[in-house]
Amino acid sequence: MSAPIIPPIIPRRSLLFAPGNRPSVHDKALASGADVVCIDLEDAVPASEKDAARALALPVLADHPGPERVVRLNSLRSADGLRDLLAVVAARPGGGTLMLPKVADAGEVRMACEVLTEAGLDLSLAVLIESAEGLENARAIMTASPRVTFALFGAVDFAADMGIALAPEPLLQARSRLVHAARLAGIDMIDVPCLAFRDGGAVRAEAETALALGFAGKAALHPANVATINAVFTPSPEEVERARRIVAAYEASPNGLAEIDGKLIEKPVVRAMQRVLAIRNVT
Repeated sequence: MSAPIIPPIIPRRSLLFAPGNRPSVHDKALASGADVVCIDLEDAVPASEKDAARALALPVLADHPGPERVVRLNSLRSADGLRDLLAVVAARPGGGTLMLPKVADAGEVRMACEVLTEAGLDLSLAVLIESAEGLENARAIMTASPRVTFALFGAVDFAADMGIALAPEPLLQARSRLVHAARLAGIDMIDVPCLAFRDGGAVRAEAETALALGFAGKAALHPANVATINAVFTPSPEEVERARRIVAAYEASPNGLAEIDGKLIEKPVVRAMQRVLAIRNVT
């Protein structure tokens, strides 16, 4: 009997934000090469345009080939966020993911999940951690529902909430804790966009740091950053060849254990190698 099959892995090297009130850029974002495209109803949309943006953004949610489709709602602790969620129920999209911003505790995730379940909607959830309270409750938030598939670090709001500089060293502990929580929850953790999006060197440097810390990918504010981010998070040919050897040995083993180069290979290592191959398959 062969080793058990590991569930498919969805690459999330890059997540591109696009404003919900600008439908002219939605198709461009979907064609940008980003693994995930997130149409934003929150920060990118002024209060006076929330209702119009909602109607423009929700049709993007669908079960279509191409990038993973996400709509970022407003906080569920706001009237606009509740309107967003009710609009999703009314629109009944056939697929996609809802991103919940400013999540402070697991109750917000459970509430969204219960609403979607009652409505019979098969949508995934993503959570945005951007406060001290959210960091403290990160693992509970990420495991609050099986619908949660990935998380995003909101470093700008987090730094403001903590009263610290928006810089690598002050944010290192938060980044490491969030990656740890995501690993325990079995979901992907994506890093905040580089605010200096016109500086290609800065985008690359931030992406390389995120990769070294264990993030699955990095968000972007501009399509020009997508190729750089994808390149950083795409494994080398040598890494791909090693991953193929390990996965092949594991799948051929009769008891779920394999040995490569004198080292025992178990499921956590195979899972990491499956990720390498999944990423390579989309390039």
